[in-house]
Amino acid sequence: MEYKYKVDKEEAFIKLKHYCEQEKFQGWDPYDGLNSKLFQRTPLKNSRLARLAWIQLFKRNPINLRSILLVPKGYNAKGIGLFLTGYCNLYKLASSGNTNFGSPDDLQKEIVKLAELLIKLQTEGYSGACWGYNFDWQNRVFYQPRYTPTVVATSFCADALFNAYEIIKDKKYLKTALSAAKFVTNDLNRLEQGNQLFFSYSPLDTSQVYNASLLGARLLARCYKYSNNDNYLQLARKAINASIEMQKPDGSWYYGADKCQNWIDSYHTGFNLECIWEYLQYSNDSNAVKAFEKGMNFYLDNFFLKDGQPKYYHNSLFPIDIHSPAQLLVTLAKTGKLKSNIHLAENVLNWTIINMKSRKGFYYYQMKKLISSKISYMRWAQAWMFYGYSFYFLKYNESKN
Repeated sequence: MEYKYKVDKEEAFIKLKHYCEQEKFQGWDPYDGLNSKLFQRTPLKNSRLARLAWIQLFKRNPINLRSILLVPKGYNAKGIGLFLTGYCNLYKLASSGNTNFGSPDDLQKEIVKLAELLIKLQTEGYSGACWGYNFDWQNRVFYQPRYTPTVVATSFCADALFNAYEIIKDKKYLKTALSAAKFVTNDLNRLEQGNQLFFSYSPLDTSQVYNASLLGARLLARCYKYSNNDNYLQLARKAINASIEMQKPDGSWYYGADKCQNWIDSYHTGFNLECIWEYLQYSNDSNAVKAFEKGMNFYLDNFFLKDGQPKYYHNSLFPIDIHSPAQLLVTLAKTGKLKSNIHLAENVLNWTIINMKSRKGFYYYQMKKLISSKISYMRWAQAWMFYGYSFYFLKYNESKN
């Protein structure tokens, strides 16, 4: 079933691109409540429960309290990494003759600006290049002070610098990206047993978050491509094995091992799939092939309605989070599944543009049953949609040639 309305996807993306460039890629984030200058002046900043409640107040509130409570806009390193990869994709598109989103020269200049900014946003004091978020972050399991490096942010940032290196050929980008492998191997905690291991989310915790560990594996696999360091591939294989062992019989994964992390959602499943796929490009692991195909079948069968509505959880529609449609475009494009699932991708993208795009060109955070959150979040919504669009247009163009 196709969505009943047709939309101009290129026009929608151009509006988003213009909005992000006008904002200079700076903005707010669903989790940046602890950046409130007022909150930081109170003793509540030392309370775990107060921090958790304060973040949830900002994250769940449909009214944006950030200006009133003095939360400044800022650069989010992961968001900059997503934008950087997006511009690299647009450069490839322009180099093939499609200059609808900019000329190769203009896009190359933007790539250099973002790559240099990303290098400046590194967190110092670790074994290799690494990145964190520009806000303190409290979740149900652990607390992360601002700029604490995580394997998730680092994986996306290093990936972006590899992409920039392949276009600009500046060895500084390659050297920085490769050094991120040292952060993964030396600074993250590991739960290791036999031929399996889990990388921790950050150097400060020992959690088992499956997509995070897989993103560490993906980074090591790509570093292996450039360095031929076999240790990187062997560690990646162990991390892949551990997460495959955690895959459920129906092909799904919980978010993490802790009881409070036993949910199954759309975009983290997409992360898992693309990480396994990229690992497969550097190995000859039949076990990973089976896990990928089983996981992809579950992903496509359980997270998207026929009219294009993207689900957050496998068993629940709401909240409809902007991350879900963006990740679908990335997952399909990266794994070579876009052409065979083009009707699904177009239905989901059409629905998203019609229902979650503002008149200004930015995308809403979440649609809910009653009151939706239409706040513009730069990393969570705009960077991810920019990233998703760039993969969609690049791979769609390649499929026609």
